[in-house]
Amino acid sequence: MLLSPPRDGVGAASRAQRWREGLMSTLIDAVRAGFYARKQINSRSRLIAWSHRGRFASSLRLAREVTADRVLDYGCGDGTFLGLLMNGERAPRLAVGAELTMSIVADCRERFKAHKGLHFMLIEDLERPAHHSAYDAVYCMEVLEHVIDPAAMLDTFEQLLAPGGTLIISVPIETGIPVVIKQVVRRIAGWRGIGHYPGTTGYAPLELLRSVFARSTQHITRPVHTREDGSTFHDHKGFNWRVLRTLVSSRFDLVRESTSPIECSPQS
Repeated sequence: MLLSPPRDGVGAASRAQRWREGLMSTLIDAVRAGFYARKQINSRSRLIAWSHRGRFASSLRLAREVTADRVLDYGCGDGTFLGLLMNGERAPRLAVGAELTMSIVADCRERFKAHKGLHFMLIEDLERPAHHSAYDAVYCMEVLEHVIDPAAMLDTFEQLLAPGGTLIISVPIETGIPVVIKQVVRRIAGWRGIGHYPGTTGYAPLELLRSVFARSTQHITRPVHTREDGSTFHDHKGFNWRVLRTLVSSRFDLVRESTSPIECSPQS
């Protein structure tokens, strides 16, 4: 069903409200149908669902504090974050989601096709000059921990951001006590076939100990995996958010840090 804005006249206010509610309803339906949303925020595991919902809630609060007319979600997955962002009073005029594979882009386009301000494209398309300095805000959610060369990706973000633009990054904490808890939860979830955790790269006892006490330098060697197309990536093992923070703060002015699902300022 195509939705059109109501015209002025008798009852225009109530029709406008019904139109907005109908649009938001279809937007949330599109989010719920996404493959990540089904496995994560709508997981049958209450712990997994609570963790991911908290992550999205924290990211959305940060995003809505920024005045942004044109936004980009780099590595948008199934479009969950942008769909939730557009479902609000301070939704941007234009939201673009970018992904590596055409199958994911096509799925997002199909599910969100009723929403004219929401677009999806391949990451390689962002190399076109029209995207340079084009975005008031760039979001990168749960992506940089998998990237072999995060410095090169930060170069890309600098190219895409408009002058004075804002970069919002979300990455997991894979050090300290959280890494022990996560390894246990992932292992159990993998055994039960729940969520997006078919398995995990194992830690040797010394590796896990070093991860628990990791500080601001890389503490263990990270595994490198190869996709069918020959590209390489990291899994979560050995990711150190403090190392990434040092790199990011050398390129951008670091304004705020927070954690989720329990929100607080992370320790140095």
